[in-house]
Amino acid sequence: MRIQFQFEKSRLAFDHPARIITCHEPQKLKFAFNEVERALDRGLTVAGFLSYEAGYAFEPKFDFKKASGFPLVHFGCYEQPAKNFDLSPASPDPLNITDLSINMTREEYDANINRIRDYIAAGDVYQITYCLKTRFGFRGDPIQLYRTLLREQPVPYASYIETDERTILSLSPEMFLKKKGGHITTKPMKGTWPRGKGLWSDLMNRRIFGNDEKNRAENIMIVDLLRNDLGKLGKDIRTPKIYEVTPYKTLFQMTSTVTGKIDQNIKVYDLFKAIFPSGSVTGAPKIRAMEIIRDIEKEDRKIYTGAIGYIRPNKDMFFNIPIRTFLLEKGRGELGIGGGIVWDSTPEGEWAEGMLKARFFTDLSKKDKAI
Repeated sequence: MRIQFQFEKSRLAFDHPARIITCHEPQKLKFAFNEVERALDRGLTVAGFLSYEAGYAFEPKFDFKKASGFPLVHFGCYEQPAKNFDLSPASPDPLNITDLSINMTREEYDANINRIRDYIAAGDVYQITYCLKTRFGFRGDPIQLYRTLLREQPVPYASYIETDERTILSLSPEMFLKKKGGHITTKPMKGTWPRGKGLWSDLMNRRIFGNDEKNRAENIMIVDLLRNDLGKLGKDIRTPKIYEVTPYKTLFQMTSTVTGKIDQNIKVYDLFKAIFPSGSVTGAPKIRAMEIIRDIEKEDRKIYTGAIGYIRPNKDMFFNIPIRTFLLEKGRGELGIGGGIVWDSTPEGEWAEGMLKARFFTDLSKKDKAI
């Protein structure tokens, strides 16, 4: 199991784990985290991922049955970071991406957006993050695809994971959590706007987006949810930054920052049980939103909107939220695309936003069949 993180311009890599901790069955999730604690006690660093579906296994209210063979958690346990581990393509052959498609019709998508709006109108939820998937055939070196995508659109929380069964390429712009000692930070992303076509247009779009009531409303709902989640664990919950606009190659995104103080030796299971998955990928209130997502979405999200990161023996940890993240298995790939649905949302607007979020990949794949 090989992993490379590029979080906040710092590179950290792992290879040749001393052991692997993996879990596919919800009833065994807590046991898997007990094994994580044992590895940390032995001085090992634990690195890997949680699938979105692990969130259902943390909550006893859910009668959860997985629909796929994808693991709930998969971690490698490492003696130390890898030295001289450079992700270089193994093959000079061009990449080949074929059969790009979406896992539902436009009619199905529109109907589901309207179903969500009905739940909002009935007072069940305030917001739902709804996901569809882009699928494609893939032939070539995954490292080359990862490097190409990262070069085309640099992001602050990128990671590459290679296991015997699959490869994960995460071009994520969103932090899930960063814990250092007893201080924890989370940085929810909610709100999207297109870049302008010139300097003046770009500046105007950024200004309009930063003051857009719908996007601010989406963002503050999730900020309040995460403040509540962190409040279950600790104290001194603060929001030092709110409604920050960050430019990427094809779009602007809105983030806020929530911080708190917690027990620096908190059990990893207890931490994730309280705040995973992030409210930015579920909606609010979280439990009801997750119930509706399970009912409406066609299939498991798997790695999409789960968490990728590492935990050091002293319980410092850093995880992203794997959005703009590719799952490659047996010559096929998938890319999740999601958006926050509120009462003001329309099927047309949400579809356009989803296609905008996917452009970093679809624009690249359209240039030539062979990249």
